[in-house]
Amino acid sequence: MIRLNNIKAPLDYSEAWLMRSAARILGVRESQIASCSLVRKSVDARKMDAVCFVLNLDVGLSVDEKPIASRLSQAQGGILAPSALPTIIRPARLPDSRPVVVGFGPAGMFASLLLAEAGLSPLILERGRDVDSRMKDVQAYWTDGDKAFSPVSNVQFGEGGAGTFSDGKLNTGIKDNWADFVLRTFVRFGAPAEILTDAKPHIGTDKLSVVVKNLREHLIRLGAEVQFEARLTHVVQSGGRVQAVLYEDHGISRETACDSVILAIGHSARDTFTHLLSDRYTLLQKPFSIGARIEHPQTSIDRAQYGASAGNPHLPPADYKLSCHLSNGRGVYTFCMCPGGEVVAAASEPESVVTNGMSRYARDARNANSALLVGIGPEDFGSDHPLAGMFLQRSIEQQAFVLGGSGGKAPCQSVGSLLHRASGETITPSYRPGVVDCPLDRLLPSFVVDSMREALPLFGRRIRGFDAPEAVLTGPETRSSSPVRMPRDKQFMSVDAAGLYPCGEGAGYAGGITSAAVDGLRCASALLESLSEKEV
Repeated sequence: MIRLNNIKAPLDYSEAWLMRSAARILGVRESQIASCSLVRKSVDARKMDAVCFVLNLDVGLSVDEKPIASRLSQAQGGILAPSALPTIIRPARLPDSRPVVVGFGPAGMFASLLLAEAGLSPLILERGRDVDSRMKDVQAYWTDGDKAFSPVSNVQFGEGGAGTFSDGKLNTGIKDNWADFVLRTFVRFGAPAEILTDAKPHIGTDKLSVVVKNLREHLIRLGAEVQFEARLTHVVQSGGRVQAVLYEDHGISRETACDSVILAIGHSARDTFTHLLSDRYTLLQKPFSIGARIEHPQTSIDRAQYGASAGNPHLPPADYKLSCHLSNGRGVYTFCMCPGGEVVAAASEPESVVTNGMSRYARDARNANSALLVGIGPEDFGSDHPLAGMFLQRSIEQQAFVLGGSGGKAPCQSVGSLLHRASGETITPSYRPGVVDCPLDRLLPSFVVDSMREALPLFGRRIRGFDAPEAVLTGPETRSSSPVRMPRDKQFMSVDAAGLYPCGEGAGYAGGITSAAVDGLRCASALLESLSEKEV
């Protein structure tokens, strides 16, 4: 098998074109090609008058491949070494008590999968509801506002985690074989196969909800137990080792003895952070970011990125990723860009307003949106309390609720108004249950708003129209990442208790669906390795 890299292909390329191109590059006849499969596909729009795809192919030949591969330059490719997926450790003897996984977002799901397939039958505690019930609860909240809000079933809490109501992005900067395992697992449970080849894979909320349900049903068949509306209250330890977990099951207090816990609680489990701190577990302040969601017409982003090729049916809706470092020392960047998506209500506490972005698989909504974020650190929190960042988040979210009219509507300001520029009619914000016109400097710290003002024109030079007056900003975006970190050792265990594995976004070790899933796999693998070491 020979891998061919960086093949520039027209937007309307065909299978026949691929075969001809592979034969030409390899210097063989088409009849000598036994197989030709797509490995990776990306859009190259650096030259707007020549937008094209860039492809990587795996080509099998019916003749000796070694002399042909040796003629290729390093940039073109060479003999393909089989991709080795990580080995799942299966202890010869099961532990005395089954492991407990707290949280059923990406980190918890993939940790549970590894443990279940190793025969450990984990107990999974998820504070929210199953994905079908959750869909109904979230839709009711988006329609009726705060009067329909559920503290146990919302965009942050429930089966699939916060990523279920997102764009479902799966690209990551992690260089790890577990990342490939994650993608293949998503396909195994119902995700579109093209996520294995797209340079920027995504699933979308509509398909991701099906995938997580299929994965849960598989876990149950393997002997795992999933308890919904089961909220962790305490992790009991003795002598520096985990002994049990206490939790509320539909309001009833329960205790389960265990000697290993994977703590994948997500970045919004604020009451759990408080309980852990009261139980004397170490939590550290961590930098994060705050800002607002910016929206533009998707057609404007397509034109800015694709030029005359905008609207070509072979091209996906255009995206972007922007960042800059300002004169005040602040970093400003876009995050979780959702092509053809919508801004959604994402609060996890009553009488609060939080925004997030979401796309369905088709990405066919009118607007594009992304978070426009400003980095902040412990020096901005106003206190050395471990949860000071969390307190800052909460105060902004509660202020947004008041500014939005105390019903769930969100404060919103046009870019023209923010930049003190004349503007006409703005685009229609997608946020439900609605928005209230409000200057963002009444909501966000002044240094955040000033940084956004400085960054917008800079971004407008990179993407034409990004700072257009008619664009809108809906806030606040406060949940880009966890405001705390739970320190752990080289074996992925808590520095406070053996057998406790702080994991994923909530513990401060991930920043997206794939990275959270990978961290869950790493923690579960470490747990399995510790069991194997005990047997020796």
